[in-house]
Formats: sequence, structure tokens, C-alpha cells
Amino acid sequence: MKTTEDVRNDIPELARRVRGPVLLPDQDGYQEETSGFQAGYRHAPAVVVGAETAEDVQAAVRFAAARGMAVAVQSTGHGVTVRDEGGVLISTRRMRDVVVDPGTRSARVQAGARWQQVVEAAEPHGLVPPSGSAGHVGVAGYTLAGGMGLLARRFGYAADHVRALDVVTADGELRHVTADSDPDLFWALRGGRDNFGVVTSLEIALQPVGRIYGGGVFFGFEHAEKVLAFFREWTSRAPETMTSSVGMIEYPPIPAFPEPLRGRHVVHVRFATTDPENGPDLVRPWPEVAPTLLEHLGELPYSESGSIYREPDFAHSYDGNSVLLSELHPRVLEAVRELAGPGAPVPCIVDLRHLGGALSRPPEVPNAVSFREAQYILRVLSAPDGVGLSEVRAAHERIDEAVEPWTIGRSLNFVYGMRAAGDFRSELYEDAVLARLSALKAVYDPNNVFRRNQNIEPAA
Repeated sequence: MKTTEDVRNDIPELARRVRGPVLLPDQDGYQEETSGFQAGYRHAPAVVVGAETAEDVQAAVRFAAARGMAVAVQSTGHGVTVRDEGGVLISTRRMRDVVVDPGTRSARVQAGARWQQVVEAAEPHGLVPPSGSAGHVGVAGYTLAGGMGLLARRFGYAADHVRALDVVTADGELRHVTADSDPDLFWALRGGRDNFGVVTSLEIALQPVGRIYGGGVFFGFEHAEKVLAFFREWTSRAPETMTSSVGMIEYPPIPAFPEPLRGRHVVHVRFATTDPENGPDLVRPWPEVAPTLLEHLGELPYSESGSIYREPDFAHSYDGNSVLLSELHPRVLEAVRELAGPGAPVPCIVDLRHLGGALSRPPEVPNAVSFREAQYILRVLSAPDGVGLSEVRAAHERIDEAVEPWTIGRSLNFVYGMRAAGDFRSELYEDAVLARLSALKAVYDPNNVFRRNQNIEPAA
């Protein structure tokens, strides 16, 4: 492995081979290039490459591999967990092209694109992608980790709809990977995220959907027990066309939020269905469950689906995790109310999503996404600012312990905060899936170049 000074001396040669910027820690633009949506921390690489082309990615990977350096990749920075120090960071945010083919109902999406770009390109053709609840999330990382979309019960995981990927592997080669050309690598990339290379673009299937019916209903937390119990009963009979969730959050008393929510701890029930004709009837019982603070329900174009969850689109610090649940036992709901409600020692944001439906079925072409039998996912997040990371994680661990009897795993899409590379490895994949991923890692990345992530180590 070369020294820091040796690497610095080699940078001019790398810069000559790369169209985008190549930046060192003491250069203008480095801080901006390493920043992302996760504001609590950032990568600290020896060099960051602002890739504009797949050839830029190849040059960066070859440079790192030849010097024994780790490679990390970042698009929007929503899912940064394992911080790179002293390696090579490839920033893909300049690679943002999206091309929709209405004839094949597919989109070719570069690695730095965000879902809102794909939605805008697809909607004029009456098509929608398997995007999530926030359009500002990057396509590549979300999809390679599984991708649990806004209409997931109807269409399944985003990874299930990937048709092809262009990826730079650890040997610096750019491969066009399909189920026919490289079946093992195609399987591993869809669920193994950034462990097997840097994806420069992907082709993903789109679905014929016009307008959807969606929105939400807000209740005061004093009605949480009744609302959560009804959610459990209502989701047990909801059709696959309906994907729903419950959020719990305390809104600060500031004018940025609707007046009925200011300074209130609320329960927000969210809905999205591909059946706008029957959507009103499906949702009609909810305002009768308890007095409501605010209702926003109606038919809307998919391009306005971000209004359903109303998630923040600005960089901030957050820490948290998720657990996949076999069922929504009443004791799970009790734990959520007592350990993450207004009396919690650390302020918590809760997101409880209904799974099942198409998420439970294996895709036509198998992939590495695990724990499809899960019926719900419980996410808990907190802002460590002013509280302390140890206090935040202790509070979250108490929730994890309370729901452990019904926990079957965790979701790679929803691991937040700075983590060690091996954290949760055995909880993110089923045993057989992890064993196969590890064996394939030894084939495609035997030196573990791609290790600044929730890492899958090469089999010995």
C-alpha cells in the first residue's frame, strides 16, 4: 500500500484520466463534494472523484485498487453509514441522465439521478417508477438495497424491476450485467448494494399507472392507542392495491407547519393506492376512528406523491434503524406508544409501514433481497443533536428489545447513522443469501475494495 505522500504525487495522473473534478482535502470544492443529505458526518477520503462518465468511474476504481485503497460511492448521501477515511470517494451526482422508453416501459437511469427526475420523465407516458415516498432520494442506492416504494404492496421491491445494470467491478472493468450475461452478479447487485462495484447506470421497468389516490389523516397522540389498533385491523384486510403506513412525530411550534399540528405530538396515517376509483371507500372509515387534526386526501398525479409523507428535503443529522416484523402484535403497538411517544427519553420519529402483497412474492428473476415474509417494518429515527448519540441508541435499543419476539431481520434501506462495516450483517440477509453473497464477493472483489459500506466480506 502506498503512503499518503505517494498517493498525492499520483493525483495529477488520475486527474488527466478523469473528465470530472479530482479533489484533495485541502482544495476548494472538496467539502462540498463530500457533503450529502446526512449532515451528521461525511466521508473523509484521501481523494474524491466527481465522476461525469463511466470511464471516470473506471479510472477511479483502477487508481484505488492499484494502491490498496478502499472505494466508497456517494450520490445524494442519504444512506451513508460507514465513513471512508483515506480512501477514494466516487461522487456520481453529475451522472443524472434519464431516458424513458415508453415502448418497453422502461427507463435507463444514470447513477446520480434522483427519483423525481424519473417520475417527471415517465409521467407523460402514463408510467411510474418503483420510487419511494421522497423524490429527492437517489435511484441507485435505494434500488440496489431493495427499494421499498410508495406503491410497494402492488409492485414489490424496486430491485425486482431492474432489467440491466452497467457496473464497474473491482478489476476496473465496465460490465453490462443482465440475468443472461452474468446471472450470479445480476443476482448479487440487486440487494447487495455497493459491495460488488460502482453502478454507473441501470435499466428499470416502469408500471402503467395514471393518477393515484392518496394522502393522510392526522390525529393527536392522545388517540394513538385507538388509531394504532385500527391500523392493525384495517391492514389485515387491505387489498394489495393499497400501501399504507403510520408515522408519529412531534412538530415544533413554528409557522412552517400547518397551525393544527404546531407543538403537537401527532399520529399521521398515510395512504397510496393505484385504485383511485375505490380509494375513497377504502379510506372512508379513518376519519371516524377519532377526532382528526388535519386531513389531506384525494386523487393526485404521481408527480405530487411527495405530499403524502411530507418528508424533509434538506440535509440534516439523523440516526436510527429498522426492524422487519412477522406480525403487528398488540405488544408491538404498546411498545411504540410507550417507548417512542411523548414521554420517550429521546425524541423519536416513528414510521410503521404495511408490507406483504407483492413484497412477499419472489420476483421473476431472483435477487438477494431477504425476509420477504415480513408483514410490517418499524423504523425509528432521532436527531442526535443536543441529545447525544449514546442516549439515542440506548432509546432505540429498548424499542428493539421490546419487539424482538416478532423481529425477523432488518432492511438495508433503513440503516442510519455512522456504523461499523460489520454491524447488522447477519440481520440484513438470510443465512443462505449471505453465504452466497460472501462467496460471490470472493469472485468479484476478493480484496474487498468496496468495503466502506454495510460490508459483505469475501469468503475465505
